[in-house]
Amino acid sequence: MNIEQIIKFCEPLKISGDKPAKMGKLCQDSREVVEGDIFIAVKGYKSDGHNFIQEAVERGASVVIAEKEITGVDGVMILQVKNTRKLLGPLAQFIAGNPAQKLTIIGVTGTNGKTTVCTLIWQALTKLGYKASLLGTVEKRVNQEEFKSRLTTADPIELSYDMRQMVEAGSEYLVMEVSSHALSQERVRGIPFKVAVFTNLSHDHLDYHKSMNEYASAKKKLFSSLDDKSWAVTNLDDSRGEWITNTTPAKILSFSFKAKGLFKAELISAGVEGSVIMLDDIKIKTPLVGLFNAYNVIEALLACTALGLDGRHLSEILSVCNGAPGRMERVNLASKTVKEPLVFVDYAHTPNALENVASTLNHLKSPNQKLVIIFGCGGDRDKTKRPVMAEIAEEIADKVIVTSDNPRTEDPDSIIDDIMRGFKNRKPVTRITSRQNAITKTILEADINSIVLIAGKGHETYQEINGVRTHFDDREVALDALKEWKLQNKERVG
Repeated sequence: MNIEQIIKFCEPLKISGDKPAKMGKLCQDSREVVEGDIFIAVKGYKSDGHNFIQEAVERGASVVIAEKEITGVDGVMILQVKNTRKLLGPLAQFIAGNPAQKLTIIGVTGTNGKTTVCTLIWQALTKLGYKASLLGTVEKRVNQEEFKSRLTTADPIELSYDMRQMVEAGSEYLVMEVSSHALSQERVRGIPFKVAVFTNLSHDHLDYHKSMNEYASAKKKLFSSLDDKSWAVTNLDDSRGEWITNTTPAKILSFSFKAKGLFKAELISAGVEGSVIMLDDIKIKTPLVGLFNAYNVIEALLACTALGLDGRHLSEILSVCNGAPGRMERVNLASKTVKEPLVFVDYAHTPNALENVASTLNHLKSPNQKLVIIFGCGGDRDKTKRPVMAEIAEEIADKVIVTSDNPRTEDPDSIIDDIMRGFKNRKPVTRITSRQNAITKTILEADINSIVLIAGKGHETYQEINGVRTHFDDREVALDALKEWKLQNKERVG
């Protein structure tokens, strides 16, 4: 890659400065710049990259790409372009050798279910013998190799490097979560999606998007970006399900449990061990629990059929796909002889997700079982959902424990105060600020007729307090508590 190729691709409004002796990698973070790198100044949500041009130059940038006219900077080439945010994604792909063009890409968007749907698609493709990679909230996989994931959808430069690594590893498919933030910020601009899936839309991220209409419009961008050779899978039971695809050029696969889609879905049976679903005349047995997971399984199946795979064969494959960790994940002592409380960990951190998971467990419980919900809300995020989640927990649970989630830079007790305002009756509600104490105390006080739902963090293996992340895994804490419960209830667990 030479400067002439970069200039031709960027189509700058103005070129000034010296031709670079060498060119390194593309950076949008000035702190990552080393000698010879290309720095692109992008105006972000919290800061403007144009304010860090001088720092990038001092660190050795050889080329600066900016929207504003830059003066007083010597020894570098300046390319002034119309819109750096819109240029960043396509430019990152171009410099990386256009790896997205060499992959068949499936994108999944929506408030809830993205991670489970992506994981199911990836598991199905892998079990069918295809080389498939995965990008999402829980994990990043290049074929079978796992890497840590920082964001639901990474920045365009990281995405391009990840995709190049996938291509070099022989991946044929990429399944990726596409967040509303990524769509709003043009992070996936220029990526050719073969299949796009819409799960649902509910209250979340209004600290960023300001309104549900703005939030929905961000999601719709994914479907507007498709071409007539692509496929759109949509859930018509969601109030935005038809609207989200009404302007897409793509072919549409729609479904509904309420007899209004291209495909008719039906939940035949559901229990704590799994579900049986009918999609038209295809029967799907899945180990995943609940109606909300039935939607996830169907969306995964339809996405795979859009790729040309056989639906009946897929139904057999999906029967042995477990979905994503931390999504309605059972924590137990792995003993068939020990009776113990039923403990589930789930990522549910929005009102809709909490309602889905809690309602499912409430529906599945027997008359003598009691449902206990442990939850909190994240700091530095949408505050309006806090009392709403309290209302949902109060309506469904027999007992509620309010605790910390990731308070980040907020006072944990202030967050709990906000949540507590949503309860009409605080009698069956306990507040325990320490999440570890909340989980441990609740499980130790449970009996064999208790169902304990620990909501909010799911797969996460950290807790962020005052901006510092320390190791914390709900599943580990719950398992330790169950072991202690067993010791304390020796006479009753045989």
